[in-house]
Amino acid sequence: MTAAGRQTEHVRVYLPVTLDELQDSTPVLLAPRPAHAVTAALRAAWADEDEEGWEYAAQASAADDSLALVAARTQAPRLRVVVAADLPDACVTAAADPAVPSAVEVVCGVGLDQVVSVHVDEPEAAQDVAGAAAGEEAALERLEERDLLWYDVTEVRDIPRA
Repeated sequence: MTAAGRQTEHVRVYLPVTLDELQDSTPVLLAPRPAHAVTAALRAAWADEDEEGWEYAAQASAADDSLALVAARTQAPRLRVVVAADLPDACVTAAADPAVPSAVEVVCGVGLDQVVSVHVDEPEAAQDVAGAAAGEEAALERLEERDLLWYDVTEVRDIPRA
């Protein structure tokens, strides 16, 4: 994967996950799995943004995908979770049929040693996450106004489950 025309060794990806998946006793995120990153397509789609804006857009798309995972996994805590990880370029490929310009595919497992940070809804958002996962438009709109909380990778086990 290239960034601004130069070869890079690692790429920052934003992986949508569920909190139970992340807090598993051996939290290796298995591959292949969809993720988001600052791609050439995202840069082109949001040409007036800067690096921070593109990263925010990729993270927001991952949060949307996390909501879909929460909806599909009824036992998962009702919180959106995004893992930011730095992966070798060889572990990230272009998405086959991207729905959004930040979509990529992670083809290697991701261990905690590759995780930079974790972004999670505050516990008070659980009701809106549950509502949005069930298709409630008003709950989804409220979630769009919420920012995810930042956690260091060393705090993964301490993230409240709501």
